[in-house]
Formats: sequence, structure tokens, C-alpha cells
Amino acid sequence: MNQKNMHEKSWTWHWALNNKLVSALLATLLVLLIIFMAYKVQFIFAPILSLFSAVGAPIIVAGVFYYLMNPMVDWLERKHHVHRIITITVQFVVLALLIVLGVIAVIPWAREQTGELMHNWPKYWVAVSDVIERITKDDNFQALNKWIDSTNLSLMNAFEQFSKGGSQNIFSIFGTVTSIGITLVTFPLILFYLLKDGHDLPGYMAHFLPRRMQGSFKETLTEINSQISNYIRGQLSVALAVAIMFAIGYTIIDLPYGWLIAIAAGFLNLIPFLGSFLAMIPAIVVAIFVSPMMLVYVLIVFVIEQTLEGKVIAPKLLGNSLRIHPVTVVVILLSAGNMFGIMGVIFGIPGYAALKVLIFRLYKWWQNVSNLYDDEQKIDIASDVQE
Repeated sequence: MNQKNMHEKSWTWHWALNNKLVSALLATLLVLLIIFMAYKVQFIFAPILSLFSAVGAPIIVAGVFYYLMNPMVDWLERKHHVHRIITITVQFVVLALLIVLGVIAVIPWAREQTGELMHNWPKYWVAVSDVIERITKDDNFQALNKWIDSTNLSLMNAFEQFSKGGSQNIFSIFGTVTSIGITLVTFPLILFYLLKDGHDLPGYMAHFLPRRMQGSFKETLTEINSQISNYIRGQLSVALAVAIMFAIGYTIIDLPYGWLIAIAAGFLNLIPFLGSFLAMIPAIVVAIFVSPMMLVYVLIVFVIEQTLEGKVIAPKLLGNSLRIHPVTVVVILLSAGNMFGIMGVIFGIPGYAALKVLIFRLYKWWQNVSNLYDDEQKIDIASDVQE
């Protein structure tokens, strides 16, 4: 009788462990349990978060420049046997000259243009509100009129509070300038060692793992690095192209603050799908204040830019490396923006790409060590992971 019970229990456990639904539920339960325990002991991660908040900006800036500069360093070393130190030194000299040029010429101009635009913005916004109010005087648009009035009041209060901030605004600006200064001083050192020794980092990290896991670990890091580097280089290239196209278009139609709005459009284009439309808001507001024909010209420029970006620029520079569905992108932007603010919006997509690689690798390992899939299914899933 005992042997029969033991046999039944053994068969039950064997069935449970080899059932797809039960295994999936157990894996989900384990992940939720880990998340719950991490939430309960989040005080342990507080020092790590504090450390990252202090050094995060220089590391992020250095990482972005690393992905932009490293391909040339690797190419010259591999094709022409140029020592990495020489290439890095030349790149640093060029980067330093560009930074000095920006500090001397671009930053004062941008500060002056931004100050004028912020000074005139309430006047522009009131003019736009008057136009919308004249269009929507019908009773059906009362809710929209109330929203416009409340927005105008909020903007006026915000500008008034900022102008009366006094010492608080000065300290806030001083803190921001200090943070930017520290970043500019420290990120070149981090960038130098990333360019010099970054290619050895996966091998160094793999030495801490068992030998049989080192190959898979290096492959995972290589795939993550490829995903992130392709995205960052492509996105920055597209952003630069967008800024140039808007600058040319706004110069042709003689839009006030055109170059400043074009540069802002380039930065905002780092936010996928939504950036270009957000960048159109100041252009439309200024155009409505100037004249109705200027609004038509701005819309024409926007249509031409979107057509060139969507049909020519983005496919050539970005390609389809991440293969993320647009709905998934929107969900990522909303979620990451809600949790981490503007940094989450900017880095949510590459973070998702890295997490996607890790999840697929983990799933591939699980389907190989479990007995839930036959060999044909394993080959199909493995090919899907590679795609």
C-alpha cells in the first residue's frame, strides 16, 4: 500500500513538473515572489540608488559617446592596426574642440533665443487661445473653453511664481549648473577607459562564473550590446537629421526662433513616435501668432519632414533592428515615463531591448532543461529567438 501511494505521489509530481501550464504557473509564481521580496527589502537597494543618482549622469553620457565613438576605434584597430590610444586621443581632441565651440558660440545664442521665446510665450499662448476660443464659441465646446482658461491661468501663475522665486530659483539653477559641470569633468575619464578596455569587459565579468556558463554569458552580453548600440547610433542619427530638416524648412519659411525650435525637435525626436509631434507645439503656437499663412507653411514643412523621416531617413539609419511593435513602444513610453520621468522615456526602449534579450535567453535555457518541448519545437523557438 505504501509503495502504491509512493508511486502515485511520484507520478503526480512527474506530471506536474512536465505539464506546460503548471510549469508556467510555477515560474510566474516564483517571479512574483522574487519581486515581492525585493519590494519588502527595498531599503537594501537605497544606497545603490543613491550612488547611481550621484554617478548616473556621467556614466550615461559616457555610455552614449562610447557607442558613437567605439566603432571607429575598433575599425581602425582591426583594419589598419592603429593603436586604440592614438584613435581615442584624436577623438578626444575633436570632442574637446566641439565642446569649446558649443560653450563659446552655441550656448550663448541658445540662451538668448530661449530667453526671448520664454518671455514672449505667454503672449503667443494667449493669441492661440483667442483663436481657438473664437472657433469654439459654440456651446458644445464649453468644456474646451474652460480648459483653455484654466491652462492660461496656470501658465500665468507659473511664470509669476518663477519670476518671484528669487533665491530659490538661483539655488536651483546653481545646482543644475553644478551637476552639469561635474558631468562634463568626470564623463571624459569614464569614456576613456570604456573605449580603451570596454571590449575586455565581457571576458572579465565571465571569469566570475562557472566555465560552462561563460560562453552563454558572453553571447548574451554581446547581443545586448549590439541591440543597444544599434538603437543609440540610429536614434541619434535620426535626431540629427530631423533637426537639420526642420532647420532648413523653418529657415526657408522664415519662422521666428526656427533654429531653436528645430534643435528642440531633434532632441525631442529621441522619444520614439511622440517626439516630432511634441516638437510641433511651439512651432504651431508661434506660427499662429505670426499669421495664418505661416501656420500653413509650418504644416507643409512638418508633412515633408515626416515623409522624408518615415520613408527615407529612419529606414536607412534605424532599419528594423529592434523589431518592436508600435503599440509595445507606446506602452513602454507610458510605463517608463510614469516610473522614471523623462529619463525613462528616453532610455525605456533600449532598456526593454536588453530585458527582452535576457528573457529570451532565460526562456531558451528553460525549454532546453525541461522536458516540455520536443526537438522540433526547440529548433523553431531557438530560430525565433535569433530573429
